[in-house]
Amino acid sequence: MHIDILTLFPEMFDGVLNTSIMKRAQNREAFSYRYVNFRDYTTNKHNKVDDYPYGGGAGLVLTPQPIFDAIEDLTKKSEKQPRVVLMCPQGEPHSQRKAEELSKEDHIIFICGHYEGYDERIRQELVTDEISIGDYVLTGGELGTMVVM
Repeated sequence: MHIDILTLFPEMFDGVLNTSIMKRAQNREAFSYRYVNFRDYTTNKHNKVDDYPYGGGAGLVLTPQPIFDAIEDLTKKSEKQPRVVLMCPQGEPHSQRKAEELSKEDHIIFICGHYEGYDERIRQELVTDEISIGDYVLTGGELGTMVVM
């Protein structure tokens, strides 16, 4: 299995992925992973990944362009489309059954969000699964992704 992690904060994963069971699984080549900072895919001169919600509202949301471009880049050589998992509070609660289902995949892409949410086009056009790890607020999708991994 290969896991791509789309995140603005790749350094958050180092401790989790380089110790304990996750490290042993990598040493056995049970899975590989890659951090993808989707800020690297922005096309604007300020490298912004957020914008005001279309139609108004408070806060900022992740803009779709860098996410779309990152996923296109990660999947262009894939024979089979990967599962694209969006960590979000309204997603399906994570369970043992879901963990077993995902463990059978060859390629998973996790999208770790920040701000007030996502541009709805990300959810509608890219995402295959929406997963929540509970009914509480986190700093971003990274912590939930670590739990699911």
